[in-house]
Amino acid sequence: MAKTEGGERQGAGIQSLDVALSVLNTLVTFPGPVTLSELARTCRMQPSKVHRYLSSFTNAGLVAQTGRSGKYLLGPGALQLGLAAIGRHDFVNFAADGMSELCADTGMTALLSVWGNGGATVVRWERAVSPTVTSMGLGTTLPLLNSATGRAFLAWAPPAAIKTACDAELRRIKKNPSIAPDLEPTAVGVANMIKLTKERGYASVEGKFIPGLVAIAGPVLDWQLEAQAVVTLIGTDSEAIKPGSSQVKSLVEFCSEKSVTPPRE
Repeated sequence: MAKTEGGERQGAGIQSLDVALSVLNTLVTFPGPVTLSELARTCRMQPSKVHRYLSSFTNAGLVAQTGRSGKYLLGPGALQLGLAAIGRHDFVNFAADGMSELCADTGMTALLSVWGNGGATVVRWERAVSPTVTSMGLGTTLPLLNSATGRAFLAWAPPAAIKTACDAELRRIKKNPSIAPDLEPTAVGVANMIKLTKERGYASVEGKFIPGLVAIAGPVLDWQLEAQAVVTLIGTDSEAIKPGSSQVKSLVEFCSEKSVTPPRE
């Protein structure tokens, strides 16, 4: 394999830089400032070697030291990098990438939704090999309280953004409880549903929005742990939406990979 001017093999990366970045990545895992000895022990490296890397990162603004304690923490340069990455993160296109593989893995039709002026709106659609017969398509707006997609937004979207829709649907369900038979149409009932959804990590419905169809939905979260989009799988097999099913595991894993890890304080 050819070598670069500095003697490093092309395509293999720069070993010293890889080690330096591993130190920085380890620093990220600490919830607060850390001593040199603690960081070196976690990295399984000599403190003198870790100190050299930290000095370079400090010069670049990626690492800073606290006052008298001299502990290390992420610096303003790391914050700038994080904010720049966040600002350039295209949640919709990033989440849409790989949906065809998700369909193939689960055998279910997948759709991607965002919260628009009219509510949860379908913006991407990927049909399974055996397509599910439904009138839904791009631009379809899904209800908040009795669709899996809506319930995922209910659990993870900013409360202020969905309050109007939630209040309106609650009034409608109180008049016709059969719309959402598994929901107590009160503020307490909604809070309980949100709690259950967050504990499971996904939302689900069985034949409540569209008779004969089942659905599971997971959030694509931003750095504030709020849903920027929701990925939903729909099909006809009720076993697919039960906790622990392969489809549920695939969906939760997919959404986790598409979400942004929030910065540590």
